[in-house]
Amino acid sequence: MRKSLLALGVVAAVSAPAMAADYTDGDIHKNDYKWMQFNLMAAVNEKGPGKESTHDYLEMEFGGRSGIFDLYGYVDYFNITGNSSSDKSGSDKLFMKFAPRMSLDAVTGKDLSFGPVQEVYVASEMIFYGGSSEGQYKIGLGSDINAPWLGKMGLNLYGNYDNSKKDWNGYQLSTNWFKPFYFFENGSFISYQGYLDFQFGMKDEYSQSSTGTAMFNGIYWHSDRFAVGYGLKLFNDVYGFEDGAAVPWNSAQTNDSSGVGHYFAVTYKF
Repeated sequence: MRKSLLALGVVAAVSAPAMAADYTDGDIHKNDYKWMQFNLMAAVNEKGPGKESTHDYLEMEFGGRSGIFDLYGYVDYFNITGNSSSDKSGSDKLFMKFAPRMSLDAVTGKDLSFGPVQEVYVASEMIFYGGSSEGQYKIGLGSDINAPWLGKMGLNLYGNYDNSKKDWNGYQLSTNWFKPFYFFENGSFISYQGYLDFQFGMKDEYSQSSTGTAMFNGIYWHSDRFAVGYGLKLFNDVYGFEDGAAVPWNSAQTNDSSGVGHYFAVTYKF
């Protein structure tokens, strides 16, 4: 599935100089904001368990800040055209990700910044698959950091609980970025945006590979109301499915879980 960006299209939240969060005055709502957008997506050669996937989907993406809570999330609806030849036809239509974080700076009223770290969080991530009871739950520590050139980035380290196995299974290191780098006279701009999810320490009894990587690299044009973009996504044994190994639930197929995928997006911002 797709990414976990800071706040796609919320320029004020991610392109301003990264500064330490200061809640020592007790005003935990002074940095509040919210955003929502719809993305019409086309995925080409997406990697994962089984054969590579080419499909369309509609995504509702949202996020914001309210007091001690920071939120990012999205809901994907696959095969919106109802194409019977799509590899998504007859399968689950929905995929949902919610990633709330709780600011320890705001909770304690103290400045916990140090070095490049601007704010510290208890971070979580919840993944749900439509039509099944399976899910992934992650919990750990998160931060906003100030990186050279890229500016403000999210950086989170989670432990992963697999609800279908009722057991912990490895860890995930995630980072995301949004960097406007070319501005037009009418106020629109081009950005480099993306994320990196690196899973490691996954158990042999649950995963074919102990590691899995997905990195999204997007070039997008943004205006106040619209965005259009292309993303190149790099996969390596993504989600712990070993490339070329038999699909766990269908030994007649092999995984195409490493390589390059392409994503095209048209966005309307609310």
